[in-house]
Amino acid sequence: MLKKLLKKALKKDSFSLGLILLLALFSRLYRIDNPIADWHAFRQADTASVTREYVKADKINLLEPHYQDLSNIQSGLDNLKGYRMVEFPFVNGGLALILKTFKSLDLVLFSRLASVFISLLTIVVIYQLVRNISGQKTALLSALVFAVLPYSVFYSRAILPEPYFLFFSTFSIWQFYLFAKNRSWYPYFLSIIGLALAALLKPFVVFLAPVYLIIAWQFRQNKIFKDPRVYLLPVIAFAPMFIWREWIKNFPSGIPDSDWLFNSNNIRLQPAWFRWLFYERITKLFLGYFGVIFLFTNLLKKNKEMLIYGAWWLGVLIYFVVIATGNVQHDYYQNFILPILVISVARGMIILYEKLHKKLALPVITLLFGLSIFFANKQIAGYYNVNHWEYIKAGAAVDQLVNQNALVIAPAMGDTHFLFQTNRRGWPIGFDIEDKINKGATIYVSTSYDWEAKELETKYEVLAHTDDYIIIDLKAKKQ
Repeated sequence: MLKKLLKKALKKDSFSLGLILLLALFSRLYRIDNPIADWHAFRQADTASVTREYVKADKINLLEPHYQDLSNIQSGLDNLKGYRMVEFPFVNGGLALILKTFKSLDLVLFSRLASVFISLLTIVVIYQLVRNISGQKTALLSALVFAVLPYSVFYSRAILPEPYFLFFSTFSIWQFYLFAKNRSWYPYFLSIIGLALAALLKPFVVFLAPVYLIIAWQFRQNKIFKDPRVYLLPVIAFAPMFIWREWIKNFPSGIPDSDWLFNSNNIRLQPAWFRWLFYERITKLFLGYFGVIFLFTNLLKKNKEMLIYGAWWLGVLIYFVVIATGNVQHDYYQNFILPILVISVARGMIILYEKLHKKLALPVITLLFGLSIFFANKQIAGYYNVNHWEYIKAGAAVDQLVNQNALVIAPAMGDTHFLFQTNRRGWPIGFDIEDKINKGATIYVSTSYDWEAKELETKYEVLAHTDDYIIIDLKAKKQ
């Protein structure tokens, strides 16, 4: 009888998780066919252009990724070969291999769908991890919150390393938990693989160290601290990242300056730092004001699981402090906190339900969560907007009129998403046009008929001029 009840319960939870995954999938299909011209388009364009350069290349060389930007904006050095030495490009290489095989696939749409798919896997991993730590109710609620949180929805269909980083990092924690519990080799190796791949994407995974330490400490009765595998795990997992970071030093022009991420504007622990991260981002952007109540209700119940979640929040706090300017300047850096945020919201719901009168509990929690999603969506809704359709039109015209190997100047104050629309490599900024011509620039395209465009128009032949754009052939001087 008991066996039948357990099977029924498992089937019910599997069905519920399936519904959550369907909900997550459909919500992430909103404007999935958007061009790369929405929020943080510059970073999405840089990521997608690595994939595109692999598709164009004869072979996929993961050790020498290239992208569209040949300027000195990111590294301070002319990058005329277009090196892109940031995350190890195994994701870009994998996507490019599929795109090379199935040539009818659209690169942007397929890349967005790949991000959606990996985010669905992250939901499954969060469910499995939380089910082991806190039980099935909290696990299902955590999966649900990740599925519908507007910030999570938007960034789960963005073309960025973050969706993959979240999957591999949470997967590694889940497998490490299973290893600490059972001391078996299989989850140990899977945890290493997940951690290694996460580190190759974002070294920030090191800030999750407190989570691993507390998990190990909770299973200390298994004599886990006497197991050499515990100490070998970070060494093995981070070795590929260190090798990659050493390798990319051979290509200094392709390494974007990153010193500014830490505290370049001296904002760390200043009032503005607290306001931006804890009010503007967590309270407003993530949780729509009302959802923050669930974070505080976590404090009403202290047990063993809170140690793990508390360690996770400690890692987040250290991350915020160390990467101070980066976190304040770009909200996509807070993708790092999504798993523990949704887990804490879910746990807060469960605790609030237990504390409130039974007749009030469900309506109050539903109302608070509904208001949270509503107001958070108000913050996120504009992220989907394409604000520069003229870039899309100009890019399509260049792609139609200009040779595939042409190097293009597409001025957008350094923003590379205009350049991306041309399907060409080149410079995302004007000025010093003669210098750029000497470096190989052959086409100038602009959506602003400004002094620079007018001056070039008097010197070179115009290929096209509409209300939206002007395209100038820098190889054809007027007589």
